[in-house]
Amino acid sequence: MRRGMAAVAFSGGKDSTVLWDLIRRYFPDEAYAVIFGNTGVEFPESLKFARKLGREWSSDKVQFYEVLPARLEEDGLKYEAQKEVLEWLVETDQIGKILKADGKLKSTAALERMATPEMMEDFKERDLIWKKGQRKSYWWCADQYGFPILGKAASKLTARRINIDCFLRFSKSETAKEETRAYYELLRHVKTSNHCCSVLKKEPSEAKQAELGVDVVFKGLMASESHMRLMSFATRGYIYESSRPHAEKFYHISPLGIWTDEDIWEYIRTFDVPYSPLYDMEYLADYGKRRCKVKRNGCVGCATDIAFEDNHFAAFRQTHPRLWEYYMRKGMADQLLSLEKFKSNGVPNFLYMALSGDSAIDRKPCAFDDIGKYIVADQITFSDYDSEFIEEEQNA
Repeated sequence: MRRGMAAVAFSGGKDSTVLWDLIRRYFPDEAYAVIFGNTGVEFPESLKFARKLGREWSSDKVQFYEVLPARLEEDGLKYEAQKEVLEWLVETDQIGKILKADGKLKSTAALERMATPEMMEDFKERDLIWKKGQRKSYWWCADQYGFPILGKAASKLTARRINIDCFLRFSKSETAKEETRAYYELLRHVKTSNHCCSVLKKEPSEAKQAELGVDVVFKGLMASESHMRLMSFATRGYIYESSRPHAEKFYHISPLGIWTDEDIWEYIRTFDVPYSPLYDMEYLADYGKRRCKVKRNGCVGCATDIAFEDNHFAAFRQTHPRLWEYYMRKGMADQLLSLEKFKSNGVPNFLYMALSGDSAIDRKPCAFDDIGKYIVADQITFSDYDSEFIEEEQNA
């Protein structure tokens, strides 16, 4: 007999909202938890909506939990400081102290421990230290791992960026696979990673599941949303079993597996289900020729689907221009430019123009909105990244 608890994975998006409504409508007497993973980079409309629904749909039997990313357990160096320590170790012929026999970095901590007291004082003055107790944030992930600007095929490594730097520079490991060599070459030029999804969403939600003793989780995943979800549903069906450290048997259930977006919206209209106002926001595509509405909820500052038409970040540029500019000027634009230079053999072209100057940022639409399909569409960088599918794969 089961002794654990059931939980609903809730994002504030339309799919998980319909899932929750289905459960509360047809199983009103059941007790379960609803876990909302607040990554810290939620769209403001969806965050407000999720909290409102959490208040209104909670009951004695249905508990709503908003979980946040974990806090840093120790001080740590920012990437710029890590690079300085690395170069100092090379210059002073001490690099061997932090490398494994094959040239890979022993650990990030091993490198940071080599910083001298004088270095640490300088890093403090220059604000190059992540302090103990700070929450792991989008910006911590971007600094330590990279920006989420490419799909699954470009997110194979979960190591910190300084570890990847050492691997590319010192490791004697070789591969005969052309695809892998091309991937390594991409990493030399672009600081990209999708590990933020695990840090900001997966880990906090799983920690709450463990705390509550959850052994069944309901998800609003639909096979129609991506090729990976289609293949997953085709091979696993509505329910599949895995395990977790806190539960020998852990079940993933996707009641909406064969639903489509059209089904979701029909259900919302039929039963007058509330939804995030994000989906009513409009933007222009095809250089102003086509008016669209936002299709997907997600994290602000995510560009993992940049290779696709009407991608998340292109819509974000128009629906939330000030936020878009903030993310671009804090590092995203630099990495997109690096990607373009890499793809065009070092010669920047119209993306550079699209991202240069305040006037370009104000144009709606602009060259940036379609840039993905011109510079990233190949077997290395073009993929339908699906963070929740990757989470399932890791837990299976």
